[in-house]
Amino acid sequence: MSSIINNVDYGPLAQLVGKWVGNKGLDDAPDANANSDKTAFSDEMVFTVSGPAENAEEQNLVSVKYHHVVRKLENGHVFHDQIGHWIYEKSTNIIMHSLSIPRAVCLLAGGEYQEKNGVSIFNVEAKAGSESYGIVQSPFMLEKAKTKAFKMDMTVENDELTYHEVMSLHIYGKDFEHVDKSTLFRVAYEQD
Repeated sequence: MSSIINNVDYGPLAQLVGKWVGNKGLDDAPDANANSDKTAFSDEMVFTVSGPAENAEEQNLVSVKYHHVVRKLENGHVFHDQIGHWIYEKSTNIIMHSLSIPRAVCLLAGGEYQEKNGVSIFNVEAKAGSESYGIVQSPFMLEKAKTKAFKMDMTVENDELTYHEVMSLHIYGKDFEHVDKSTLFRVAYEQD
C-alpha cells in the first residue's frame, strides 16, 4: 500500500485509512463497587485523511481523523463513542494520538512509531499532570472517575488491526485498570 494519498505522504498513517470492523472485543470496566465487569463488544473504526499541518514553520505533521463506535454484543447498544486524530512527524518518527469521549475526557498520548517483521506498531501513552502527553477532564470526572494514565498498543498487519488499551482510573474510591482490547478487519478503503 502506498503512503501517498492525494499527493500527501502520510507515512505509516496511510495504512489506517478505511473502515474497520470487528466482533472480538472485550471491555473490562469497573462496576459500582469497583469490581471487574467484563462486556463482549463489536466495534467499528473509520479513518479518513485530514491533511498535512505545519507548526511555526519548523514542524511538519500529517494526520488521519477517526471515529470509533463500540456496541455491546448482547444487544447492539452503543456504550462507547470516541473521535480523534492519529498524528505523525516523519523527522522524529513520533506518533501522537488525540481523543475525546463524551464523558468530558480528552487526551493527547505520544510515542514512537515502530515496524517489526512487516507489523506496524503504534504504542502511545499519556499521564494526568503531564505538560506534553496529558489528560484533561471535567471537575466531575476528576472527583468521581479520574483518569490517571492511558496506554494504547495498536498493531496493523495488512487488513488486520489489533489494539489493547488501558485507562488507569480512580473510581468508586479505588484504583482500577479499565482495559479494552479488540481485533478489527478492514472492510473498505475510504478517503476524504
